[in-house]
Amino acid sequence: MYKCMALAAQKAQDFNMRSRFLAGTRVTHSLNTLITSRRNCFCQPIRSFLESKASSSSTKHAPLHQSCCHTWPQRWFHSVSTSENQSLRGCRCFSSSFNADAGSMGITAGSLKKKTKVRTFYVCEHCGESYGQWWGKCNSCKMQGTLRKITQRLEEGGGAGLRAAEGANIGLFPQDHSAPLAQQPSESAQNSSRSSKPLLGKSWLRVGSILGPQRLTDVLKGITTSQWRMPLVGGTGMEIARVLGGGLVPGSLILLGGDPGVGKSTLLLQLCSILADGCEFYEPAPVLYVSGEESEEQISSRADRLNLSSEDLFLYSATDLELILREIQQLRPRAVVIDSIQTIYLPEAVGSAGSVVQVRECAAALLRIAKRNQLPIFLVGHVTRSGDIAGPRVLEHIVDVVLYLEGENGLSHRILRVVKNRFGSTDEVGVFEMVENGLAVVENPSQLFLSQREEESGGPVSGAIAVTMEGSRPFLVEIQALCTGSTSHFIKHSVNGLDPQRLHMILAVLSKLAGVKVEHQNVLINIVGGLQVREPAVDLAVAVSICSSYLDRQIPHDMAFIGEIGLGGEIRPVKQLDKRISEVSKLGFKRCIIPKAAEKAVRVSLVESVKLVHCATIQEVIQKIVDTFSPV
Repeated sequence: MYKCMALAAQKAQDFNMRSRFLAGTRVTHSLNTLITSRRNCFCQPIRSFLESKASSSSTKHAPLHQSCCHTWPQRWFHSVSTSENQSLRGCRCFSSSFNADAGSMGITAGSLKKKTKVRTFYVCEHCGESYGQWWGKCNSCKMQGTLRKITQRLEEGGGAGLRAAEGANIGLFPQDHSAPLAQQPSESAQNSSRSSKPLLGKSWLRVGSILGPQRLTDVLKGITTSQWRMPLVGGTGMEIARVLGGGLVPGSLILLGGDPGVGKSTLLLQLCSILADGCEFYEPAPVLYVSGEESEEQISSRADRLNLSSEDLFLYSATDLELILREIQQLRPRAVVIDSIQTIYLPEAVGSAGSVVQVRECAAALLRIAKRNQLPIFLVGHVTRSGDIAGPRVLEHIVDVVLYLEGENGLSHRILRVVKNRFGSTDEVGVFEMVENGLAVVENPSQLFLSQREEESGGPVSGAIAVTMEGSRPFLVEIQALCTGSTSHFIKHSVNGLDPQRLHMILAVLSKLAGVKVEHQNVLINIVGGLQVREPAVDLAVAVSICSSYLDRQIPHDMAFIGEIGLGGEIRPVKQLDKRISEVSKLGFKRCIIPKAAEKAVRVSLVESVKLVHCATIQEVIQKIVDTFSPV
């Protein structure tokens, strides 16, 4: 079409039909003259198009003077209807070579496109908060000078991530490569759902699936709860499945964060081997591990150290997301791991890899691929100095599950904690131990967090056994306390594994109500094993360990403490008391101090194996320490 229009302009120039100003006289020519004199120069589609435009009232007598002779093809092009456009595209003169001919008329391909909008905003490099204008300080994280200007092109049809996902055009995976969740809708659901036109590029629904709202009963008809998840076998696999809520959900986007060297890549490489080998619930299938930080040889060396030799585990080292999506389309894997999201980039998006725009667009593209194809995708995220995942906060909002792998330097155990889970509870944790063959599950976590104490051993450091709940699992931890007199006016309170504000509250209650004058003492608290305790059920054990060190009274080794301390000195009951006492009984403890208000909430069977001591206030507990506990 453009080539024919350029040819028409050239013919008009040869016959002096272009408008011009000569001696102040305006010479005009109509389009009818052009069509009548040179109708044989055009093919039938272009001739029909020009004749229809010439017959319209807006162009029939429109003069072609010098100011508009170069722009009339553009005005016609924008007024072309959909049917006319399709017919002109079938013309023999329509080709990509029109640029050279149209260039003489001042027409470019970019001038015929819709004008691109440009959005300018400012993003905080520290927390990822965005603002419409520049401020000297980020109002979210209160950091100075961290706002950076970002210019983003907004084109019709979505951002760079949307276009990359649409360009991949990944089809449905075979049934044996996915969980039962990826099955097609039942026939009753198809009959009951109303028909609607496909919303191409706007929906997460898979190609060929039912579009439009569906009844909840029709969606869930014939599908049990166990069919919505992909089971994971083995000790490590079962521990990960329990943290995820019972298994891996097809189509989920999972973000795993953690400090450098904590074992994120090792854990995901073991998980890839489990999924690739298959089990009694599903057959072996390809699993793709993509790394933007390591080469294939380096990943293979780590797999050899972990004794992983799965034939269906594919390694791919790349950072271009378009290349990664192309490999996913060809391989059609059961699961994909991206290590890490901060190293992946889209060529169309602005900024370098790891920037706010790049991370957001890459995550949006991967989310679309995961939802459309029921493909579980794992993303590894870097963390900042404060422990948060690097990049924009919207990354944690986009994904379905956010996991953190925690561990202290010099300690062998690792804790997999879930922060966000759309498919299960956020209270579950998994406990692993770093061994020669990778991360192994810890069968009895309570023994891991209990120190090696000798019977009736004395010393200035006192330890009390507390029972904490991590999700549905009770953990027994030892809380150590050391009180020393201060030689200066500066008092130091140091705590490891506990909230410092919680410690200050307990010290104030002991000093005001229990008569334990620790306001002039340096108090040091340590939780053995490096576990981070977040619940108040350990308050009683913390208070008892402080009193034991201050009063030089030894705590019996067969006693545990459960209870929360209020500001009035009362001991409050805690949740899931039966599970806590049951764990105390399994590990051989004979006595347990619990709140008096929870006396009726404990089953009789537990009382027979463990002697329960009921106390109402912290003063009563301190009195029992002074009267019963042996001096150091």
